[in-house]
Formats: sequence, structure tokens, C-alpha cells
Amino acid sequence: MIDIALGLPHLRQGPILRRALSLKATVLVSASALAKWQRKDGNRRWAGWDFAQLANLPAHVDAMLDCGGFTSHVVYGGFPWSIDDYITLAAAHPFRLFASFDYPCEAEIAADRAAVQERLSRTIGANRETRRRAEDAGIADRLMPVLQGRTPGDYERCANALAWSMTPGRIVGVGSMCRREVRGPEGLVAVVEHLDHILPAGVQLHCFGVKGSALPFLRPFERRLASIDSQAYGIAARHDALRRAVPKTDALVAQHMTRWFLRQKRTACGQARLLPPRAVPRPELAPSDSWQAAIARARDEIGALIETGDLDHDQLTECWIEQWAADIYADRRQAA
Repeated sequence: MIDIALGLPHLRQGPILRRALSLKATVLVSASALAKWQRKDGNRRWAGWDFAQLANLPAHVDAMLDCGGFTSHVVYGGFPWSIDDYITLAAAHPFRLFASFDYPCEAEIAADRAAVQERLSRTIGANRETRRRAEDAGIADRLMPVLQGRTPGDYERCANALAWSMTPGRIVGVGSMCRREVRGPEGLVAVVEHLDHILPAGVQLHCFGVKGSALPFLRPFERRLASIDSQAYGIAARHDALRRAVPKTDALVAQHMTRWFLRQKRTACGQARLLPPRAVPRPELAPSDSWQAAIARARDEIGALIETGDLDHDQLTECWIEQWAADIYADRRQAA
């Protein structure tokens, strides 16, 4: 059966954590929920980890840690902490799994194909660096590599580049799921189905932020799909508080969390559903304009350097693209 993990907004002592523990649920906490902040020069800056919160989580609880990529990129435009900082947090508690650094590809972060391709390269490079840092810290056995993308083929590209992680017994994270439709050529089912076809036997998946309505359609893949997580109950609690004009307290959130969790557990045991066959998507056409072709090649070459670690995964590269493309364009003209 697919495990349902509760995404928790924090680990402070109170109704939410008590209820999660009483439900004996797997819990997932984001690094952003454990971050400390301070005001400096009028700006909000990361100031380390709140290890006191982490101490509230009993060591025997099945817990996972996420790097906080989506929140970081939406709110701050990037990670406020380094991979070394994150590894320090991951090593501070016996998490069963901690997710690699990754670069989300949701539409509000990556607006076009060029942005998605760049973030795939950054994800591949960040996975490799996270693994190296985890090996140095002696916790690489708990690392959960993370695949990113917009299309099923994007996720395959990540999996191929990270083939060293696609081994039997490994659980691999699948990102950019929380705002994804269930149906369609880029839908959640299409991504999971494609990964099920291409990944070696014994590799299992954890899908981040999967909506409860998708569970019946994921049942056919339950041998491949180890777990999902969500914090969707928080949205329901906020709407309930607004409708009734009452504060959104942790006690109210805990009530919604309980209802959501029990409903998802029932759904996970329910009848599987199948989607109708999908039409085969048309292949993308290569750029016809010679300058645009040079831009595309420049992005590919810079992306390859990021993937291999020759450029930092968090290094800004947009300012280099046109100069790089100009050199390619000039070389082509000379060759002609």
C-alpha cells in the first residue's frame, strides 16, 4: 500500500505535532520550517537552524526531510542556505530519508522550456554535490535523490544522468508534483507511468505534494510508488477559518489534518482507477533561426558544465548565454 506522509508546517510542541504522533503517521518536514530568520538592513536573512524544534521529534518516528526548494525559490528566488548547511541539518536527526537539493520546475518558477532545461541541469548538478557532501558526513545511505521536470522525458533525462542512484532498494523523490494535473501528457499519472517503464526494478518513488484526488489513479503503480506527502489540509483549514471568521489556530489545523489523513488512508486502500489512453505528443522542433539555434546550443553546453560540476549549480548563468551563443554563431559563420 502507498504510504501517506503528513507534511508538517513546523515541529513545535502543540496540537499539530501531538496529533501527527498519535496518528502514527510518517512525517515530512521542510528545511524551511526549521529555519531561523533575522532582520538585517531591512531584509529578512537566514540565520541558521532551529534545532530546538528538531528536538521535539522523537527519534523513533518515521520522518523525512525536504530541502525546501519550492518555498525558497518562490519566496526568496533561490536557496538561502548552502548544501553544507543542509547536510548539517540532515545529520542532526536520524531521518529515514533526506531529499537532495533540487530546482523545482513549476510554471511560476520556470516560465518556458529554456528555464526548465536550465533547472534540470542545476538539479542534476545539485544531486551530485549533495551526494558528495552526504558521503563526507557519513549519511549518504539516507540520501533520497530527487528527479525534476515538466514532461515525462524531463524526468527520464534526470534519471539517466543520475543512474548511479537508480539502484534496487533506493527510494527516489519526484518533484514538481503539487500543482500538477492528474491527467494529460504532462500529468502526474503520465510522469509516474513513464518512470515505471524506464527505471530498474526495485527502485521506488516518493512523490512530493500529491493531491488526494490522484490516489485512485496511482494505485496501479503501488509496487513502484513507496509514498506520497501533502500539506493540503492547511489550505482547507485556512478556508474554514476565513468562512467562519475565526483564527487559523494549530488546533483547527490539527482537526483538518486528522480528517485529511484518515480520508487519504481509506482512499489508498480503495479501488484503483485507470485513465483513458493518451495521444502521443508531437516532438519538439529544433530552432530554425541560426541565432536562436546558437542560444539553444549555448544553454545546452552551459547546462552540461553545471551537471558535471564544472560550474556551480547555483551560479547565475543568464548573463553568459548571449556571449557564449555569440561565439558559437561566429564559429558557424566562419565555417560557412
